[in-house]
Amino acid sequence: MERLSVEAIISKINAEETFHAVSEDYSLTLKINDYVHYVCGAVHDGHQFRKELWDNCLHTEYERWYEEDPETKTMIASHPIVIAGCDSRFEYDLNRTPEEAVFETAWGKQLWKQPLPHDQKQKSLNKHVNFYKVVHALIAKLEEKFGVCVVYDMHSYNWKRWDREVPTWNLGTSNIDNERFGEMVEQWRQYLSKIELPHDIKPTSKINDTFQGNGYFLKFITNNFKNTLVLATEIAKVYCDEYDYIIYPEVVSAVEKQLKEQIPKHAASFYKKHHI
Repeated sequence: MERLSVEAIISKINAEETFHAVSEDYSLTLKINDYVHYVCGAVHDGHQFRKELWDNCLHTEYERWYEEDPETKTMIASHPIVIAGCDSRFEYDLNRTPEEAVFETAWGKQLWKQPLPHDQKQKSLNKHVNFYKVVHALIAKLEEKFGVCVVYDMHSYNWKRWDREVPTWNLGTSNIDNERFGEMVEQWRQYLSKIELPHDIKPTSKINDTFQGNGYFLKFITNNFKNTLVLATEIAKVYCDEYDYIIYPEVVSAVEKQLKEQIPKHAASFYKKHHI
């Protein structure tokens, strides 16, 4: 992996170079082993939290971890194109608009002892802007090259706080073209329902059951690129104990191993049906 400016990353994308880079400010990573018609993204994988923010933050490290999506990058790490955020969504949330990306309150609790100074807020927002410059360049290149693209937008959610049975996998589809892509959504739901996990975890998968796919990552790509399908894919945090702050690596590994097979299979089916 090399450390590159955002401009250098975009230049490499435009030149169709393969590379594995972290941005100069350590806010994002992008791996391109091969130019293919699908991307895996993990915008909430990051846990970094700038040290200058620590003393002003009312939330504990555990509270931040609880709302992040740990290990979602690991689950997709083997694929040819992987983009991920490195910073905690408590610094700035890549899945919210620039206007809403820096929280004042988070999950019902005030985030800062004192309002963030303008320069600290701007530093966070600049990272948000740079991430989307890279996303735009990447999807533009793939649409130019293949005509269509599919993005697997990986997230996780805290299932224990629901007062009803919730699915192991949820697809959020309220902001995509379901008339055009509905068959591919249903196929992806079926593929996820076949993923076998340790400890007798039920492989249930539903559409818009817990979340509807209202994230900015999905909306940004969908609004800017007419031939790219973004599949907001949420796994319940069955791969960790969300209350005791423990990751179950054997479950993460089982997810990664099976997504390694299911994602390319689904992406091939998508390309066959939708390429122009």
